[in-house]
Amino acid sequence: MVQAMTEELTIDELARRTGMTVRNIRAHQSRGLLPAPQVRGRTGFYGPDHEERIELIRELQADGFKLEAISRLLDSAGGSSDEVLRFTRAVKAPFEDEQPQIVTAEELGERWGAGDAAPQLLRKAEKLGILRPLPDGNYEELSPRLARASAELASLGIPPETALEVAAEIRKHSAAVAKTFVELFIRRVWKPYEDQGHPEHDLQAVRDALERMRPLASDALLAMFQLVMTEEVEKRMARELDRIEKRRR
Repeated sequence: MVQAMTEELTIDELARRTGMTVRNIRAHQSRGLLPAPQVRGRTGFYGPDHEERIELIRELQADGFKLEAISRLLDSAGGSSDEVLRFTRAVKAPFEDEQPQIVTAEELGERWGAGDAAPQLLRKAEKLGILRPLPDGNYEELSPRLARASAELASLGIPPETALEVAAEIRKHSAAVAKTFVELFIRRVWKPYEDQGHPEHDLQAVRDALERMRPLASDALLAMFQLVMTEEVEKRMARELDRIEKRRR
């Protein structure tokens, strides 16, 4: 009982602890984002659940979610902050388990053998989403696998400018494939859930479907690419061999 009393806060105390104004706390309550306090006499008392909810709202807003979307997610989860957090993290999580690595501009320039062209190439790699600049002047290489591929291309004598042009083409086609899978998820998983009125017990099933789609999308894309790559190599080499044969005649 003593523990419970020490966790109870007035709205002013909650505002000081969370760094949020009383006005915004009341606004969140009016939108249904915060549960009502326990009222004794004329005073409302707030507890740990309210603090956790405010932190959840702050985190979701930082991730780009609007208050209206946060409210709908909370309604869908029956007010469960944990389930909303798990769902939104599944939405924002990368589709692969690669761990980004930190590299310096000098390391990248040396790897590319770019010389004076390094700054221009860095800007192009940033635009493609391959590199993310950090405040200390270094870069976060989001896909070490792509980094290894670029290093292999360089060892084959392919200039970094050409490698980045290829990366831009791959990104364009990958965006189309990604859109196909996202539309599939929306049409076959999310829309039926929405049409049923967002039943709270089904939000976990929606999250599970999203997480299961990650390896399926990657495996399907890689498998199809391998088939198509084999076909393209065979067709192109056949043409090249025919061309060489015609020259000999």
